[in-house]
Amino acid sequence: MDAFPAEPPPYPPQAPRAKRQVAPAFWTVASVLSLVVNLVLIILVIALASQVFTLKRLITEQLLGGLYNNFVLMDEARIQTTIAIDEEVPAKFNLKLNTDTTVVLTEDTPIQGARVSLSTGGMSIYSAPTDIILPAGTNLPIHLKLTVPVDKMIPVQMDVKVDIPLKETDLHEPFVGLQEVVGPYYHMLNETPNSWGELICGKRSGSLCRRLIP
Repeated sequence: MDAFPAEPPPYPPQAPRAKRQVAPAFWTVASVLSLVVNLVLIILVIALASQVFTLKRLITEQLLGGLYNNFVLMDEARIQTTIAIDEEVPAKFNLKLNTDTTVVLTEDTPIQGARVSLSTGGMSIYSAPTDIILPAGTNLPIHLKLTVPVDKMIPVQMDVKVDIPLKETDLHEPFVGLQEVVGPYYHMLNETPNSWGELICGKRSGSLCRRLIP
């Protein structure tokens, strides 16, 4: 009688030989397929991950950054232009005059019942009533006190320069509101890494880490 029992056969004696040959081949093929699928998935993940930072830059710099910076510029903008005015403006009012002035007679003007004082030769006349004629061109100092009604259309032609800061208008509040909406997302994404090197090594990493992970 042997001291050690005989080793059992690797397969039951009743198992067909063909079945014993197919099993290892199946697992070999399955392992190879699994490795290939995993390798393809890893390549896809790396390819997609490399595009994450490109997408991040597009969103930060062009979308959110463009919106935020343009909202800031719009709030700081000014409306500068020149408006040409060519209109007729109605003028209707009463013009009050109360002043001293001098008028010039345009023709000979008779004055009846005037009083004349003169002294000539041996004859003197004082405050004698008479009719006189003032010749054309005579200057008469007078005092004007009257009300002149004015009702006319006055032509107005001018160029008016306009310079309006938008921050001093009602548009300032919505522009600031839009900045406050976009600003937090823009600053948050702007602080995130732009590459795998910044993600792993940090933005202030040494040159050795930069060489290892570009």
